[in-house]
Amino acid sequence: MQTPTNLFKQSLLARQAQIGLWLGLANPLSAELCAWAGFDWLLIDGEHAPNTLPSILAQAQAIASVPGNQVLARLPVGDPVLVKQYLDLGVQSLLIPMVESGVQAHAMVQAARYPQADGQGGVRGMAGARGSRWGHIANYAQEANAQVCVLVQVETALGLENLEAICATPGIDGIFIGPADLSASLGFPGQTEHPQVLAQIEDAIARILRAGKAPGILTTNETLAQRYLDLGVLFICVGLDTNLLMQHTRALAARFKGQTAPHKPSGMGY
Repeated sequence: MQTPTNLFKQSLLARQAQIGLWLGLANPLSAELCAWAGFDWLLIDGEHAPNTLPSILAQAQAIASVPGNQVLARLPVGDPVLVKQYLDLGVQSLLIPMVESGVQAHAMVQAARYPQADGQGGVRGMAGARGSRWGHIANYAQEANAQVCVLVQVETALGLENLEAICATPGIDGIFIGPADLSASLGFPGQTEHPQVLAQIEDAIARILRAGKAPGILTTNETLAQRYLDLGVLFICVGLDTNLLMQHTRALAARFKGQTAPHKPSGMGY
């Protein structure tokens, strides 16, 4: 048995745009339901959703039961111990929040890689966990590094200032711009579509592409999503399970109660 190929990472390397959905309900049934929708990838959120390692595992297993889906997971913080634990669960693509320097980015790459004889590996601890199919993948320790996808989230003014250093870090596969926290850091909290925020985002996308890395972002504005795709974004989240549930249940209730449809939830905080 060989280590499973990370098709999400493979698509990024081939410069193929991938469309995704954010999962914050922390439930394997809703995760499986969303997996049947037809997205390229689904991200299990460990930062702003009430997830634990067991709940992330249950959702990853549910998503994997539906062909054609790639699982990503966002850590609550860039902690090497958590990087190791998420990888041991079998999640191959990790999103690390609040990365603001090349030093931080390098530390995350090191945490995601096993040591190698040539000295090109990292510091990931050895374990025969689910990632290795409980030891059934004989060469997992030699093959795993190539299939791990490390995505870092740049979402502050300082992160933008150090963007070139972050992009230049070997082993970083993609940089995800976090619009909500970035808007706050730039002085426009919650205003993810403020002209100055949008200008910074578009500039960041161009800088990431020039560095040869894959840019990513989240927006529920479909017009803006297409704009970002046209600019070259290679992985984009176009919806959140929590927002979709809130938006459509409120609208349904409003229609039958003869009320004006409520405003669309903003998704702020993601």
